[in-house]
Amino acid sequence: MQDKKIPLLDCPVDFLIGDATGKLMNEYGRFPCKIMCNVYALLVRGTAKATVNITKCEYHENDAFFLEPGTFLLIHEFSDDALVYYILFSSSFWDKNTFTYRIPFSSPKTEGPIKLSAEKADVFKGMLELLMKASNTTPPMLSSENMVFVFNLLQSAYADYLRGIDESADKPQDRRTELCREYIKLVMEHYAEWHQVSNYAEEMRISLPHLCSTVKQVCNRTAGDIIDDAILTDAKSQLKITNLQIKEIAMSLGFENVAFFNRFFKSHMGMTPKMYRNS
Repeated sequence: MQDKKIPLLDCPVDFLIGDATGKLMNEYGRFPCKIMCNVYALLVRGTAKATVNITKCEYHENDAFFLEPGTFLLIHEFSDDALVYYILFSSSFWDKNTFTYRIPFSSPKTEGPIKLSAEKADVFKGMLELLMKASNTTPPMLSSENMVFVFNLLQSAYADYLRGIDESADKPQDRRTELCREYIKLVMEHYAEWHQVSNYAEEMRISLPHLCSTVKQVCNRTAGDIIDDAILTDAKSQLKITNLQIKEIAMSLGFENVAFFNRFFKSHMGMTPKMYRNS
């Protein structure tokens, strides 16, 4: 099968089904991008490393992954032998359709790989191959109307996976993990307006020391680092894939002026936003 260009931000049509080699995927690893479509994919062979939002992930053969709209993605490396099967659903597709299953984008979820058994991976692979064949017929056998059923099936399967994670969690340790997940979810929603950890502690109705110590224990990173990483990911994405002025980017990320933004960016990246954009 031939490689197809995977859109960086959104799918140009209602849906797109195909495959991509590791070589093609590595072309998208030069800078972070923000995904505006739903992505369901299976790593058929090979390995991959990527950062999803602020979580560094490693993927192996038979790992599946789901990226929801608004997800930041930075591809670090795909192995030369890697092969990915994917289905993309555009933002316009899920805006204009009504679905039986639709996981709320604010729901807690894992951002790492979905580990499938060999049997389940084979079923998912067979489904994707069948859909690829159907989409390549002349005229195509698939339409936006019947792809709604496919979307429902995928959302239902993913919801079952999330329920399985919640049910198998170790309850004595789960409260700390859940608190950390809630904090990260809030950061991804509010990093452009709330730059201080105290904002999140107040929203979560817990003490600042308790939040900081819990995040440090569970994530092995400071709560402030997680906010900074989210801001930086968005900033790097905007600097590389938009023509917005640096002042506009600074304002969109909650900085009072461009000087504060420049100072923040340089302290973390070792270069100014302008230097990063031109690099």
